[in-house]
Amino acid sequence: MRRYKCIISYDGTAFSGFQIQPKARTVQGELQKALRKIHKNEDVQVHGSGRTDASVHAVGQVIHFDTPLLIPTEKWGRALSANLPNDIVVQEVVEVEQDFHARFHVVRKEYRYRVLTSKMPDVFRRHYTYHYPQELQLAEMNKAAAALLGTHDFTSFCSAGTPVVDKVRTIFHLEIMQQEDELIFKIIGNGFLYNMVRIIVGTLLEVGVGKRSAEDMNDLILAKDRAVTGKTAPGHGLYLWKVDYQDEV
Repeated sequence: MRRYKCIISYDGTAFSGFQIQPKARTVQGELQKALRKIHKNEDVQVHGSGRTDASVHAVGQVIHFDTPLLIPTEKWGRALSANLPNDIVVQEVVEVEQDFHARFHVVRKEYRYRVLTSKMPDVFRRHYTYHYPQELQLAEMNKAAAALLGTHDFTSFCSAGTPVVDKVRTIFHLEIMQQEDELIFKIIGNGFLYNMVRIIVGTLLEVGVGKRSAEDMNDLILAKDRAVTGKTAPGHGLYLWKVDYQDEV
């Protein structure tokens, strides 16, 4: 058996998320369907670096799978692409050691979130940005973002009822950048809780319009209560941008 690591991109608009689900179109489902064709109706399990929700996009999602086939590494990308729908693209395929795991060996992930701030919505970006036509105080938002850097218990920034017990995570980098009529939230951490990035974005937007102050952020962290933080920003503005492993950092 050989193990292959793939970097894939996908437009999440028409997917019910990454993880396979009954009676739903998912990224993992389409990948396994493609591999089943290549393997002449033999099932092949795909392991991802993590789940993405419905409508969430990926620029650099990482998966791995095992195969007995002797297809040269450089031909795997073409073989997969020929059997995948056009809203999934295979960017890179490399053979890795048998002990590599796309999920368990992650050391850092980068997400980005796009907010469209123009007064009028853009029909061509409606699936790829969150339209938020408000005047925002960018400097105050970045001041608030700085309070989230480091290692904290992020219970307040995690969906209530999440079964994960340990909610301590480390954020290495968090900034909000203006790019023409969009704000780009760039966040890098060692791992993220369910809806964590989207709740952070929703809370920072409230800082931007003056509903909260940057000085509130420490209290929000210490509260360990989802009820005290902002609304969860919608999924279609979110992108899994990059996944790093130990030998790449």
